[in-house]
Amino acid sequence: MTDFTDNLHAAFAHHIDAALDRLEAAGTLPAGLARGAITCEPPRDPSHGDLSTNAAMVLAKPAKTNPRALAEALGEELKGAPGVVAVEIAGPGFINLRLADDAWLDELRAIARSGQAYGRSSLGAGQRVNVEYVSANPTGPMHMGHCRGAVVGDALAKLLEFAGHKVTREYYVNDAGGQVDVLARSAHLRYREALGEDVGEIPEGLYPGEYLLPVGQALAAEFGDRYTKAPEGEWLALFRARAVAAMLDMIRADLALLGIHHDLFSSEAELQAAGKPAAAEAWLRAHDLVYDGILEAPKGKEPDDWEPVVLPLFRSTRFGDDQDRPIRKSDGTWTYFGADLAYHFQKAESADALVDIWGADHAGTVKRIKAAVAALTGADGAAPKPFEIKIVQMVQLLRNGVPVKMSKRSGNFVTLADVVREVGKDVVRFTMLTRKPDAQMDFDFAKVVEASKDNPVFYVQYAHARIRSTLRKAAAEGISPDAAALDRLGAEELSLVKFAAQFPRVVEAAAIAREPHRIAFFLDDLAAAFHAYWNLGNDRPDKRFIVAQDPALTGARLFLGNAIGQVIRNGLALLGVEAAEEL
Repeated sequence: MTDFTDNLHAAFAHHIDAALDRLEAAGTLPAGLARGAITCEPPRDPSHGDLSTNAAMVLAKPAKTNPRALAEALGEELKGAPGVVAVEIAGPGFINLRLADDAWLDELRAIARSGQAYGRSSLGAGQRVNVEYVSANPTGPMHMGHCRGAVVGDALAKLLEFAGHKVTREYYVNDAGGQVDVLARSAHLRYREALGEDVGEIPEGLYPGEYLLPVGQALAAEFGDRYTKAPEGEWLALFRARAVAAMLDMIRADLALLGIHHDLFSSEAELQAAGKPAAAEAWLRAHDLVYDGILEAPKGKEPDDWEPVVLPLFRSTRFGDDQDRPIRKSDGTWTYFGADLAYHFQKAESADALVDIWGADHAGTVKRIKAAVAALTGADGAAPKPFEIKIVQMVQLLRNGVPVKMSKRSGNFVTLADVVREVGKDVVRFTMLTRKPDAQMDFDFAKVVEASKDNPVFYVQYAHARIRSTLRKAAAEGISPDAAALDRLGAEELSLVKFAAQFPRVVEAAAIAREPHRIAFFLDDLAAAFHAYWNLGNDRPDKRFIVAQDPALTGARLFLGNAIGQVIRNGLALLGVEAAEEL
């Protein structure tokens, strides 16, 4: 159960807690029973009531009592809660509550009163959460393979902040591997080209994209022909640093097109230069979590083409992995796992919980890095710090069902910038959240801008634009939202209020599950409910928002519409999407 906040579901969670306290005081319940699994939510079937709680089902077994009997006792306590007009016990012990219309009208006023804060929660209690996302190799511009993880991570950060957490948005720069040496060699080729040399076809193994042309030109302007004939050892480190810096500037600019800005860019090269992996290894050895051993031969290898080598191995099998993992290679350099292990150790020093957003190509390393974080943060009897990895599947780009051709500028992929410039930031961001991140996704340029109820981006934006248009039309006629006659709203209007009132609990559930797509799903459903109500007026003029001969009722319906629009805006803000004023 969560702390009390200014919304109906939280208020009734508070009432249930208070009722349970009274049962404890009366001796009906033992004191100190865990209440974390108790819920207060709408029943699946609206005919069963307005709210339902599983409290009796959760507490009966530890209390060593009958759930139905406990439900009867708790139901008696809840009959006195504000707004309750009926309490019904269902099945083996579920409690269904029916509320007076005034309770929902009060919630409608609460939406208006809270405004942009409606749905905000104290759930996180200031917990520090590090969300790492994107973390693409700094070897070129962002492409659509990075886009989905970028949006999911950024929306999750917004969601967690709204739910009361303190969030650090982090980007891990993989600038210590062989790929950045390839980048430096590619930049050197473009540098020679900028000085007039005919470099011909880009050799296989180098990055062919035209995005390196300005990097080569900048290097030529800075160094002249000093390094055109120089051996690689004289320029590799210098060109690597310059090229990585240029790529990070490009990456930041690409992400800014999506409205994404990280708080921290952490360099793998700096991590290694600071001796963090060696320090992590020493710490793990001191806790008997790293030892020197020989890996099993890789599957499919014959004894005559494999040589056993003693390596420092992390005891990841203690934490559920299928084998222990090397943290350094035979030449003494760090494995990807060894460097990642040290990086997560560094992140955990300044965070209470960690969340990583990874592409599907990294799914095979989830178990080992989770084992490492559990070891590093849970030694000496401490509880390991919460750590979750969200896997994001690739996005297939289509145009009217046909796969999109690659970009010449990028060399072998479609750039994020090109997509955003064609369809807009808001369309890209919302679309990336219309499916669970671990599900495959098609992004069809034609479909995502289609003005149809089958396009959730349009459907939600159209609901908001309809509301804003109605408010402007009413204002032109001298009518404004007014709460004076809310008691004239009927069952259809109250049904809409009940749906919108779920937003705060959806926010909390999405934050707990680390699933921002739940907000997009809710908005799509809320938009459908609003459009269904709107369409009543097509056949019944008395159900239209503006009833010219009845300004009091019109004011009440405008108040309702304005509140629904506020909930839509709040939800879209969590997705990083601006609400449309008109379409």
